[in-house]
Formats: sequence, C-alpha cells, structure tokens
Amino acid sequence: MKKLTITLLALFLSIGVFAQDPLFLKDDKVINLGVGIGSGLVGYGLSVPPVSASFELGVADGIFDKASIGIGGYLGFASYSYKHSDWRYTDFILGARGSIHYPLVEKLDTYASLMLGFRVRNWNYDYDGTNYNRPVSAWILGGRYYLTDNLALMGEVGYGIAYLTVGVALKL
Repeated sequence: MKKLTITLLALFLSIGVFAQDPLFLKDDKVINLGVGIGSGLVGYGLSVPPVSASFELGVADGIFDKASIGIGGYLGFASYSYKHSDWRYTDFILGARGSIHYPLVEKLDTYASLMLGFRVRNWNYDYDGTNYNRPVSAWILGGRYYLTDNLALMGEVGYGIAYLTVGVALKL
C-alpha cells in the first residue's frame, strides 16, 4: 500500500513536468456544439437526438502554473417517443458551468466542469401531459483537440443532456 501511495504521489507531481502550454486562457471565449450519445431512456425511439451548446469565458489563468478557470452557460435538448403509441418525452436543460482546464497533451485542452441548472421534462401520454421541473447538477470531463487555432473537435463524458457528447468547439 505504501508503494502504491508513493507511486501515485510521484505521478501526480510529475504531471506538471509533462504539461503542455495552456490552450485556454483568461479572456478566451469558446462555443461548444455537440450531439449526445446515450441517455437514461432505453427502448424508446429518438425524435430529436440529444443536442447541446455551451459557451465558456476564461476568467483566470496561471493557476498551479498552467491551469485556467472558465465560466459559462449550457443549453441541452432531446426528444424521444415510444414506438407503438402517442407517448412523447422531451428534456430541456439550462445551466451555468464552471471549469478548470489543465493541458496534458499538445493541442488538447482537457478540463473538468461542474454544472448547476434547471431541467424541464415533459411526458405526453396519448392526450395527458406531465411536467417534471427541478434543479439539476452535473459533472463533466472533457477535452478539445485543436485542429487550427480556432477550431477543435470536442468530447465530453458526464451527464448533461447525454452521457457522452461529441462535436466541435469554436474559439472566438
């Protein structure tokens, strides 16, 4: 156990040695546009795939040498229907996100985010509808691989509107 602890500590401390130059800095503005894969609904037809958009503004950099912090908003939507009835389900999330970025690989902006927001779910059973509105929180691990200075491929794991989101990011 002692060897494992020492090994993990050495690995954690060495991250700074291998870290690349930061790709997300104070005053940077980035828009993510994504399509989700996977949700909590199994066995239902997809009417509108889980789609999301988020905006992030860099508010601080130089934290722990190369880390930076961003804040922004999140918007997600999905719609499902049951195959053999008039049953329909829609899911809408509006939230605020805070992220910490730390560059681990060249051209890859890696980050961890926390989101707080509001979720609106609506079920329509034939002719009756039910709404389910409540606060929502989520964690997200993500990365943006920059193809150019302003265009990146984006991937996130966690739970916003879906368990996995892939798409593009545009740095403004």
